[in-house]
Amino acid sequence: MDNKEASEKSSSQNMDNQEASETIDALSLTASSSNPSISASQMSLEEKFKIVRSIGEECIQEDELMNLLAKKPQPICYDGFEPSGRMHIAQGVLKALNVNKLTSAGCKVKIWIADWFAQLNNKMGGDLKKIEVVGQYLIEIWKAVGMNLEGDQVEFLWSSKEINSRAHEYWPLVMDIARRNKLPRILRCCQIMGRSEQDELTAAQIFYPCMQCADIFFLKADICQLGMDQRKVNVLAREYCDDIKRKNKPIILSHHMLPGLQEGQEKMSKSDPSSSIYMEDEEAEVNVKIKKAFCPPKVVEKNPCLEYVKYIVLPWFNEFKIERSAENGGDRTYTKFEELAADYESGSLHPADLKPALSKAVNKILQPVRDHFKNDQKAKDLMKRVKSYKVTR
Repeated sequence: MDNKEASEKSSSQNMDNQEASETIDALSLTASSSNPSISASQMSLEEKFKIVRSIGEECIQEDELMNLLAKKPQPICYDGFEPSGRMHIAQGVLKALNVNKLTSAGCKVKIWIADWFAQLNNKMGGDLKKIEVVGQYLIEIWKAVGMNLEGDQVEFLWSSKEINSRAHEYWPLVMDIARRNKLPRILRCCQIMGRSEQDELTAAQIFYPCMQCADIFFLKADICQLGMDQRKVNVLAREYCDDIKRKNKPIILSHHMLPGLQEGQEKMSKSDPSSSIYMEDEEAEVNVKIKKAFCPPKVVEKNPCLEYVKYIVLPWFNEFKIERSAENGGDRTYTKFEELAADYESGSLHPADLKPALSKAVNKILQPVRDHFKNDQKAKDLMKRVKSYKVTR
């Protein structure tokens, strides 16, 4: 990490951890993100800030975010994804939660369907037609799970179509970013593609970070709302602003990365089905995966089952219910993750009680998606085609 990047990271940590946690716990899909009785125009600046800030594990910078929300009625948030295979729960549920929070606070969200980027990164064997099918399938999932797509606050944009339609704007920007940066700086961004600097990269993959950096300005984004694994290229965009003497830098709001279900898996892997729950997994599949998940008794840190509760179940339902016999402590409903973590660490909550409750909650979230892919012919056909495709890196 260079000095400038370290400085940005250090100065972004000024929000009290307890306050951030309380804010996250207080927000749910139903209570804060899709309640039609509370509009963004009725919210105070502080309320908007708390909702938007709660999305990020890290924010660069908080004072800039507050200033943006104070001055711009509808900030533009950028999120994007490579259509690269089936959708796991982190991409499906977390993105729906985050998008709904942003729109509830008055933001407009541009979701960049990065089909050309998937091709550059050799996803689906570089077959653009297959990549497009995957992109359509992912949109169907977000519709089914409850992403609020009413009005014009969420916009899906295909990178190939947008870039082709405004090529005279896009490519000079990409070229300028490439010209102003040395190769080692670009290589440090390889994490955004799920690669490392030690990997043998194609020329296309070296070009990829310059294009993703350009996307931010091309889409006129005020906020980059992506995962922690994308922070290096977002910092590159802020550095580019310094180079061109641009005052208004994109604000980086990096959300938490959910780990895989097996021990030592820092993130979910589409190439390892046991590491993640897919959005259209059947109830029995979810139960088996969670039953086999790494969940050591009395250990809270790096426990994927507890992370699912913290980042998916509690924000979705505002509560987490444990059902057990009176001999084992009786039923218990948690509304704060800290209370759950304390009970688990003390041993008063056992994995054998946690896992069935987690399975039940996750299955309840996923049921509308299953129903959609069973009852909607277009969705059913898309899923069949996507499942037939070989996942490539």
